[in-house]
Amino acid sequence: DFGGMTMQMDQAALAALQDSMPRAAVLSLHARVEGVEPDAWQDPAFVQVWGPRYSVFVIAADDLAVFTLGRLPEDERGLQRANDTAERMLAALGGDEQPFGEVARSLGVGHNSLRYATTGRILLRWDGARQPTVRVIPAPDADPDEARAELVRRFLRVYGPATPDAYKAWAGVGMRMARSWFDRLSDELVAVSTPIGVAWLLAEDLDDVFEAEKSDEPVRLLPSGDAYYLLQGEARTLM
Repeated sequence: DFGGMTMQMDQAALAALQDSMPRAAVLSLHARVEGVEPDAWQDPAFVQVWGPRYSVFVIAADDLAVFTLGRLPEDERGLQRANDTAERMLAALGGDEQPFGEVARSLGVGHNSLRYATTGRILLRWDGARQPTVRVIPAPDADPDEARAELVRRFLRVYGPATPDAYKAWAGVGMRMARSWFDRLSDELVAVSTPIGVAWLLAEDLDDVFEAEKSDEPVRLLPSGDAYYLLQGEARTLM
């Protein structure tokens, strides 16, 4: 019952499971949850999207708005680009599912440009060997601002204490947007002193961070791109 499994995942799953290395998401699941089979990624409880940094991610289907609309640009130019790309893909696909390279060629654009359609209407299917296919679905019934706020919360719950600059690098959003959402959530955040300077945590997580105990669980192998490894540079020293 992989639907039940999604409720058992530890904090890493709150930030989604990167799948840009073939079947990395399954390895991440296997490291954390018992009973994971090789085809776990295909369960209806999950979907694949271009997520943070426009990489392939496996996410809980219920989190579609968080990891798509949560990264939707706020500036007029970026928002127009995302919506126009999604509309053009809809017209090119005509209700079908096609390799995204073929869709890009039919539109006369570079295939990587399709990743910018962060409207929640584009789902992927990538089996790890061939080119991902794409299909268009109805947009999530969600407020983009609520999704943006929740994505910041997810990030801080997994990677905190962290900074807007670290969030920018992880989510693949602009610096202005990253700082704006840290500011808008200021009532939910607390500043803490770290070896690399001041950073932020969710206030509700503060006690858990300082009361955390080391686990006696055996070491588990994690794939490249796992949430545990994603932060780079100085921010990674806090993990």
